[in-house]
Amino acid sequence: MKHLNKLFVSMLMIAGLSASAQDSDNPWAISFGANAIDTRTSAGTRDFNLKDHFSEFFNAKDNWNILPSVSYLTVSRNVGGNFSVGVTGSVNKITKYVNWEGPTPNAVRVDNPNAMYYSGDLAIKYSLMSLIGSKVIDPSVNVGGGYSWMGKTSGGTANIGAGLTFWFTEQVGLSLASTYKKAFTDREYKSATDFQLPSLFENTAGLVFKFGGKDTDGDGIYDKDDACPEVAGLKEFQGCPDTDGDGIADKDDTCPEVAGLAALNGCPDTDGDGVADMKDKCPTVAGPRDNGGCPWPDTDGDSVLDKDDKCPDVKGTVANNGCPEVSEEAIKRLNDYAKTILFDNAKSTFKAQTLPILDAMVAILNEYPSSKFSIEGHTDNAGKKASNQTLSENRAKAVADFLISKGIASDRLTSAGFGDSMPIASNKTKVGKALNRRVEVKVVK
Repeated sequence: MKHLNKLFVSMLMIAGLSASAQDSDNPWAISFGANAIDTRTSAGTRDFNLKDHFSEFFNAKDNWNILPSVSYLTVSRNVGGNFSVGVTGSVNKITKYVNWEGPTPNAVRVDNPNAMYYSGDLAIKYSLMSLIGSKVIDPSVNVGGGYSWMGKTSGGTANIGAGLTFWFTEQVGLSLASTYKKAFTDREYKSATDFQLPSLFENTAGLVFKFGGKDTDGDGIYDKDDACPEVAGLKEFQGCPDTDGDGIADKDDTCPEVAGLAALNGCPDTDGDGVADMKDKCPTVAGPRDNGGCPWPDTDGDSVLDKDDKCPDVKGTVANNGCPEVSEEAIKRLNDYAKTILFDNAKSTFKAQTLPILDAMVAILNEYPSSKFSIEGHTDNAGKKASNQTLSENRAKAVADFLISKGIASDRLTSAGFGDSMPIASNKTKVGKALNRRVEVKVVK
């Protein structure tokens, strides 16, 4: 029992020095199972035979001491990368002690000291799993040291070994290992109760469990790698959820509960116009972003959208920006009215019967709200040219001013006078002179 107490004291002392891990996800590991102690470490070396050495290593029947119970326990922790440090406690009962005897080089005997064996060991292990690119097979090598008790003898050992773990799951595996423990004694064996601590192999087989990784939301992604550690999510989104299944993590999804498009930050676009439904004033009808996702109206149905239509309430032509183009018939009507405008003699004032004529001209101009017109005045050749020029200008302006006073935009009308320079009939007759005294209306292109 006193040796057992020594074992636990040693393990506690060594554990105080250890800081290791199986991997960075689950930093702690515990392994337990059975060990086999083999003291036949040097037999045959004076007459070395590799075949015998190899076969004797696996000669469990003659050489291995096995206690039919859990006989080792290892606790380890990661120190970074592929390195881990672990402390192991072992117990066994030595009933097969293989030792040299007599002058014959290969002669050995097997004694039965019936001695209890205890050890506490510290090992630094290096995993080769990442080097071979496997997630199941985990070979490793280790070095370390420890202290062992066997019967009445005890001493320190220098240890070196190798292991192989088969991982059934990310956290559970089967561990096989063999460690050579070099004892610093003369390996003197006098009797079953009088011998020194031998060098030996300790072979182990057991289960290993990794633990210590924190996964708060239980989504299988450790908190250290989980972008959303408080909410269960998907591996492809670093542990964040995608509630609507649109391939955009909720944390980046403006519409997390409705499947949408990546280009719209996860929001849907029913009409496919590039405006998210939540911002689309017409979500079922495609329209430009500038109009809130609604199509531009064409109130007058002339194929020119209201936003570009200078006459949105009057059907026109594309060439005239949605406004109706002045027809030849309309120009003829304007000029038919203009020819009947009567002025007071040698003045630019209107005779009373002319006012209805001017009102009729206003009505025609209102039919073409975007068209511009030129009002032109002409006289006969009676009188001086300068006077005729001034009179023609004043009469043209008088017509324009009247039309403007009736609501025609001033920027749509210009006026000009040409005096007697552009007669349309002979000034030698009374009829001809009457025809030359006129007002004409022309469309300004």
